[in-house]
Amino acid sequence: MADVSDLKITEAYLDVRSDKSDTSWLLLDYENDRSDKLVLTQTGSGGLADLRHALDDSKASYGYARVTYSNDKESRREKFIFVVWIGSGCKVMRKAKISVHAANVKEVLRVYSIEVAARERDDLKEDPIILRLRKAGGASYDGV
Repeated sequence: MADVSDLKITEAYLDVRSDKSDTSWLLLDYENDRSDKLVLTQTGSGGLADLRHALDDSKASYGYARVTYSNDKESRREKFIFVVWIGSGCKVMRKAKISVHAANVKEVLRVYSIEVAARERDDLKEDPIILRLRKAGGASYDGV
C-alpha cells in the first residue's frame, strides 16, 4: 500500500484542477528507493512537454496533467490525464508494486478522463493523447 497522505499532494492536485491557476501538471515520486511513501516532487505550467522532461528513467512516478485542446476554432476543452511512469531503469521490486500503488494514488488524483501508462517519454506526446481524449469524450463531429 502506498502512502499518499502528504497534504501537498492534495493541494497540488487542486491547483492543477483550478481554472485560476497556471499549474498544468504535478509529479509524485517515492520518498526513497525503499519507501512506499509518495511525495510531491514537481509541478509546472508547461504542459505535457514540460512533464515529459521532468521524468527520471531510473524511477517509477505518477503524474497528473491538464490537457487543453480544440475541436474547432470556437471550442476549447480541458481534460485531465493520470500518468503511471515506469522508467527503463526502474528497479524490479518497485515495478512489482506499481499496480497496487496506482490504485492508492487514484484515491487522491481521482478525476481524470484517461490513464496513460508511459514507459518512454514519447508515450506522453500531446497529439496521440489528444486523440485518445477525443475518443473517450463521446460524440465526435469531426470524424475522429
